[in-house]
Amino acid sequence: MKIVAVTACPTGIAHTYMAAEALEAAAEEAGHEIVVETQGSAGSTPLTAEQLAEADVAIFAADVEVRDKDRFGHLPQVSVGVKKAISGGDLLVAQAEEAVKNHVPAPAGAPAAATPAGAKAPAGPGAASKVRAWLMTGVSHVIPFVAAGGLLIALGFALGGYQINLPDDSPLYEQILDGGFSAGSITAWGALAFGIGSAAFNFLVPVLAGYIAYAMADRPALVPGFVGGAIAVTTGAGFLGGLVAGFAAGGLVMWIKTWRVPRALAGIMPVLVIPLISTAVVGLLMYVVVGRPIALITEGLTNWLNGLSGTNAVLLGVLLGLMMCFDMGGPVNKASYTFAVAGLSTGSSGALTIMAAVMAAGMVPPLAMALATVVRRSLFSEVERENGRAAWLLGASFISEGAIPFAAADPFRVIPSIMAGGAVTGALSMAFGATLRAPHGGIFVVPLMGNPFGFLVAVVAGTLVATALVVALKTFARRRPAPEAAATTETVTERESVTA
Repeated sequence: MKIVAVTACPTGIAHTYMAAEALEAAAEEAGHEIVVETQGSAGSTPLTAEQLAEADVAIFAADVEVRDKDRFGHLPQVSVGVKKAISGGDLLVAQAEEAVKNHVPAPAGAPAAATPAGAKAPAGPGAASKVRAWLMTGVSHVIPFVAAGGLLIALGFALGGYQINLPDDSPLYEQILDGGFSAGSITAWGALAFGIGSAAFNFLVPVLAGYIAYAMADRPALVPGFVGGAIAVTTGAGFLGGLVAGFAAGGLVMWIKTWRVPRALAGIMPVLVIPLISTAVVGLLMYVVVGRPIALITEGLTNWLNGLSGTNAVLLGVLLGLMMCFDMGGPVNKASYTFAVAGLSTGSSGALTIMAAVMAAGMVPPLAMALATVVRRSLFSEVERENGRAAWLLGASFISEGAIPFAAADPFRVIPSIMAGGAVTGALSMAFGATLRAPHGGIFVVPLMGNPFGFLVAVVAGTLVATALVVALKTFARRRPAPEAAATTETVTERESVTA
């Protein structure tokens, strides 16, 4: 059997390629041929027309909308989230085999394949899965802007000092850039970096809204999505307003596409009529109806974050740490990370402490598993020890996915352990008041932090807690005899006594 597959995750970094490797290994073990198209951040090499024509089935392991999915319309399909491919590639290959058996090719010119009588039609993704995929598509396109803009802003503060953007009618960086750039001034270089980073950050909400709408209704929804996101920024509705604008634009365009129009208008609908009507409606909605109320909610949330101190801040750190370590790059992890990144645009002290806590907790899972493979090598296989060596760098770089192979192999012992470590790290980071203006980078952005020593202490403490727990749980599991083994031992003993 020949299989074609597509893997894609919101960030397009770790999960995308790990899922591809898992599917390739499972197909090879089952004796099938497979070609995987990884729609990752480094781009992708599309499947050729010949590969698509020769394929028997298509597997989609994706948490975002698969690009150009209509290429696979003639094939039976299996669609799951990307993490299911990582932990259960063999099951997906088995599902693909079943899908081929139940598939009846459509006659030439027919719009779709039929399902044989008595065969169970493959269930499509539910409403919640679709909403999550649309949201993750928007987030995946925002992340490069966050990374580039955030690091440039952090560099600007490092070179020009925190006074470079003090609240004022005319911040220092604007005065420097307006007055002419001086190549011999470090402060001027800091102002330049800050200005470029701020320009990148200005695209966050429009890009989020635009690509949520795009995932829902394709290219005609880009214009109302981007415009709605830009209006959310103008009205002060921010990140929450961008979410509303994106879903409103996508839903409106989906509805307009169902209209029956005269053939004379059909050709201009996607390039003129749909963008015009949808942009006008979404703009009206954002300016008149939802923009200001959401802005008030956003302002209240910002004030709450700024007012966090003592016990409240520590409890929030615990919650963020638990979320970051629960699924390592999955929806819960991304919700926590997105919450932290959204606050960076405000520049408030509360938001900066949250970003530090989130990054610190996200570093714990791979670091803890790397340390565990060193402390108790005998508890891990040779493959896991190899993964442990790579996990040192992944953890130091704030790539939580480095712990996924360990969690997939032993979820009931690994995940609770690293969640406990993440909770400790998040709480300590908030308690120490560590701050961070960069959304990514791990230990490589420590010089740009406020209270870097407190940040590092929090990471080390959480790593030690998680390591101790996972080693203890694995040791206990190894010493505890399996029921079958105990029963077998008793039976052998009885037989020996009877023989004697």
